[in-house]
Amino acid sequence: MRLSYKIKLLPTPEQAVALMRILEAANAASNEVSSMAFEALEFGKYNIQKLCYNHIRDMYGLPSQTAVRCIARVADAYKTQKSLNRVMGREELTPCRFGRRSALAFDDRNLRWRHDDAVVVITTMDGRLRIPYRCSANQAAALQRRAGESDLSTFNGKWYLAATCEVEEPAVARPVDVLGVDLGVVNIAADSDGNVWSGGAVNTARSRYRKMRKKLEEKGTRSAKRLLVKRSRRESRFARDVNHCISKQIVSSAEGTRRAIALEELGGIRRRTTVSRQQRAKHSSWAFAQLRSFIEYKAKLRGVAVVAVDPRNSSRTCPCCGHVSKSNRPSRDLFSCRSCGFSGSADSVAAAIIADRGRAAVNQPNVTSGGKAAPQSQAPPSI
Repeated sequence: MRLSYKIKLLPTPEQAVALMRILEAANAASNEVSSMAFEALEFGKYNIQKLCYNHIRDMYGLPSQTAVRCIARVADAYKTQKSLNRVMGREELTPCRFGRRSALAFDDRNLRWRHDDAVVVITTMDGRLRIPYRCSANQAAALQRRAGESDLSTFNGKWYLAATCEVEEPAVARPVDVLGVDLGVVNIAADSDGNVWSGGAVNTARSRYRKMRKKLEEKGTRSAKRLLVKRSRRESRFARDVNHCISKQIVSSAEGTRRAIALEELGGIRRRTTVSRQQRAKHSSWAFAQLRSFIEYKAKLRGVAVVAVDPRNSSRTCPCCGHVSKSNRPSRDLFSCRSCGFSGSADSVAAAIIADRGRAAVNQPNVTSGGKAAPQSQAPPSI
């Protein structure tokens, strides 16, 4: 499995100027390449390179390998756009654009990691720079298995390299049971053990930041715009940290009890569901996909199986008698079976139903860690 580790660079003021210079020049060159490729209707990497390489070297003074990487990123951007158009049923292409300070990819030809000295040697328009970096012990160990490109980026005056590293996955342990996890908005997650992670703090923070953004945008002064930039991404960083903490607890609980994790298959839920006008902002900012991805990659690192199950009627099905009815859920928080009288927390009941469906998926003769049936010609993998 490949994971990306964000490593903080410690450049001097002069080195920071050189990094900013090559970052902005490379993004300007990428936009120039994109415009030329779009006008010539040439979208293959080698055709674009024949068309633009000498031009952007002369115009922007880029190092040779940086120019090659700019051309490659433009070709990849158009390739991605074509793939999305096929999925969406569209044919028209639009010019790809890159931000003034978008992340820039470096490979082993223009970036070298010196782990013994904790230094990176990076090629810029001002020559090769030796820049120290700072990382944790876990990141240092992962960097020994680095593979592929590293992306240079800047945020709030600080510089980072996102390094892609190969991480060995342990064998998936055969589970003795399944831990069901129900995802939601009011409660971010609830498991079949009865643990509930409230979304109150996240929803309160989101509401506060929305009101603050609206107020500053309406004011429109220079100081208001500076404050908007300063506060940008604070909301997403807070929600990301909460999701990391929740996913770590869920995976640790499953690993400690030798259980698999059953998650709802929520792909396309925003297209399938409708909410009131007052709930639209909260619904659209629900980071369930991020939480699920965190659970999945942490589970892989721990050797815990993850299965995806159909969430349909999970909060309306009685875990005792199996009765399914919309009236079983008289309110958002309460479940009360109209058949046998069982009652409890609606989210915990949904998690229990998801766990039951996860057990059925795990007990199938052919199943993968993603919960989908494997081809009959293959041997059943160990879960």
